[in-house]
Amino acid sequence: MKKYILIKILFVALTIGGLTSCKEQFLDTPPLGSLTAPNFFNTDSELMAGTSALYNKVWFGSNGQSLLSFGDGRAGNMISPYNGNWQQFYQFTVSNTNGDLRDSWNSFFTIIAQSNVLIYNVNTYAKSAVTPEAKRRAIGEARYMRAVAYSYLVQNWGPVPIITDNLKQGADTTLTRNTIETVWEFAIRDMQAAKNLLPATSTAGSGRLNAYSAKGMLSRFYLTRAGLGSTNGQRSQAYLDSAKFYAADVIKNSAFQLMPKYSDLFLTANNNNPEQLFGLQWVGNGGYGSGNQFQSQFAANSQITGFQDGWGGSNGASYDYLVNLDPADSVRRKATFMLPGDLYPELIKAKGGWKEPIPADDAYETFAHFKKYVVGGPDDNGGLGQQQAAPNNSYMQRLADVYLIYAEAILGNNTSTSDPEALKYYNAIRKRATLPEVTSFTIDDMLQERRYEFAVEGDAWYNLVRLYYYNPQKVIDLIAKQIRGTYTIRIKPGTGTLQKKREFNFINRTTNTFKLVSTAFYLPIPDTETAQAPNLLKPPVPYKF
Repeated sequence: MKKYILIKILFVALTIGGLTSCKEQFLDTPPLGSLTAPNFFNTDSELMAGTSALYNKVWFGSNGQSLLSFGDGRAGNMISPYNGNWQQFYQFTVSNTNGDLRDSWNSFFTIIAQSNVLIYNVNTYAKSAVTPEAKRRAIGEARYMRAVAYSYLVQNWGPVPIITDNLKQGADTTLTRNTIETVWEFAIRDMQAAKNLLPATSTAGSGRLNAYSAKGMLSRFYLTRAGLGSTNGQRSQAYLDSAKFYAADVIKNSAFQLMPKYSDLFLTANNNNPEQLFGLQWVGNGGYGSGNQFQSQFAANSQITGFQDGWGGSNGASYDYLVNLDPADSVRRKATFMLPGDLYPELIKAKGGWKEPIPADDAYETFAHFKKYVVGGPDDNGGLGQQQAAPNNSYMQRLADVYLIYAEAILGNNTSTSDPEALKYYNAIRKRATLPEVTSFTIDDMLQERRYEFAVEGDAWYNLVRLYYYNPQKVIDLIAKQIRGTYTIRIKPGTGTLQKKREFNFINRTTNTFKLVSTAFYLPIPDTETAQAPNLLKPPVPYKF
């Protein structure tokens, strides 16, 4: 636990000393980054600026490569055959020394520590000119972030320690883990509080959280929590009803709206669009740690990024993702992964766009390269962006997710549903993808829909966690069938002409399948943590509320 305990000790010192070195810590918000706590929270606007780093820097370690290896790698959407760290995730052999494992653990506990300290600072240092509404909003943002961090921790590691006071708990190496049920209860209570503290609306285009952002996340929490502890393959109807209630409230009463065009969701020009309930707010010209590192790792080459990064040429969609894709689902596929001959006018605009090369006829191994969150260089983004620091947001929740939560909550424990309300919102997602409407759907259909709507957004594994809670064997069987090896891509003869749309053959090269066993479902705690706090290896205990 050495690394994050040191971080939390530092937070304690900064809190007592008045955040005297804020510029070097996670609350740096230029140009206010050098302000200390006693004079930082003089006005509502300063307080709002002080909370803005909760939307970027604290998430840096869990964004980029960790986002994909955790969310899409384990679920079978991507492969990275030449990166040992990432391979461990989709082969279910993650070591407690894995660098991405450690980075994400530290990132989530940094979010929690920062949220705790922010709550303390608002209550301690905010001046009389700061309005009660601004204080409520800041604390609501902190509790929202803390809840989301715990939701990721509990889904990835299972039992984890609940920390609410870094002054008292930050350096405590005797901490034990709390049970999965009570971690979820803590996250739900935090999000309920955030719902009541946050304002009903946000300034358009600001990307700031509001009460409906919290309600949308609550609907996700309740839907996932519904299956936990099931002994008969059935989900709790009370939790399903809560998921449905909050999803319906967001859909019918909030200002959030679906973007009309799917591919437009991932343009930097559309940051903080009406579909985004919560997105990470990366700063393209703010230096390392403030910008989005995703495309530096996953763009196919430096021509696309405009810098010396773009190290993703040997990464891409998994064979399983490609062969299970409905060929009619081309709108979402093209916005997510590149196939030979695809043209992207928004990349390298000055040269007429980027056209994905067509591999030679004898190419043994090729990849469907990443497109989602690959936005190009500064010339493509209004002058914004640096190496390893793109300016595009990362989605943490979109309205499309709430639509499908609502539909799944109505489906509930039924084998299938043709409920008109469920179909209305399920089909709205398909309609945007230019897919035909359906007259009923099952949980398998829902998993398929989610897989291709949210691929490369780090979402897919958490859909499987939701299912695993009440039907673990189904998840084990699903993963056992997935082929996660290398492949090559061929354009089908006679296609790709003026007369016929381009079609593809995917040729499997290495038939790799991997078993998920129950002991590998949750990730190991990093070795640096257990070395300093061995009690983390003891059986978890319920949290005392």
